Order: sequence, then structure tokens, then C-alpha cells
Amino acid sequence: MTYTPREAVERTGFSLDTLRYYERIGLLDSVDRNAGGQRVFTDDDLNWLGILRCLRDTGMPIARMLRYAELARGGDDTFAERAELLEEHDRDIEAKIAALRDEQGRIREKIQWYRTELTAAAVNITSR
Repeated sequence: MTYTPREAVERTGFSLDTLRYYERIGLLDSVDRNAGGQRVFTDDDLNWLGILRCLRDTGMPIARMLRYAELARGGDDTFAERAELLEEHDRDIEAKIAALRDEQGRIREKIQWYRTELTAAAVNITSR
């Protein structure tokens, strides 16, 4: 099945500008074009864009995404390197999640402080 650029945008959540950018820098490789020169995306293209979406949404830098794309184009011989790259990214994600949990704890403490203050203020108002 093939998709127009508009359909690819709808299915992937990427903007058309992002799709063009990814193609220009080499993250999106060999997108076919129709007789009118318009890009035609395949299911394989959309699957690849899904991987790129995951990597981007989890904070992988473009340079590492490019390295991953380069390795993917290298075929089965690059499985070990791709696994290592993704394992490194997974460790980065774990560290970010831990840092966010710490910050969430601080936010929850502040919320509790506000709730305590509001309760105390309400008690003072009703006891007058």
C-alpha cells in the first residue's frame, strides 16, 4: 500500500516539514516519487517512521538516530551494534525516568504543603 505525504503525516504525527528534513539528512532513505514528483510512502516507510518517532519521543539525539539509520541500512551484520546503541539509549531513558521521579517527589511534597496550608487556613476561618 502507498500513502501520499498528507496521509503519511496523518499516520505518523510528523509534520511535512519534519518528513522533508528527515529525508534531507538521511534518516528517511529512498522515498519513492510518483510521475508528478510527489513523495509516495510505503508501509515500510511508515514502519520506519514509527521507529524514528519512538526514538525521538524518548529523547534520542539526531546524531544517534542517524547512526542507527546507517546501521539499519547495513543489514543483518549490524544487529549487534544496533542492539548496543538501543541498550545505551535504554539506559539513558532509565536515568531520565529516575530523575523525573525525583522531581515528581519534590512536586508532590510541595502539593502536600499547599494542601496542609489550605486545610489550616480553612480551620482558622471556621473557628472564628
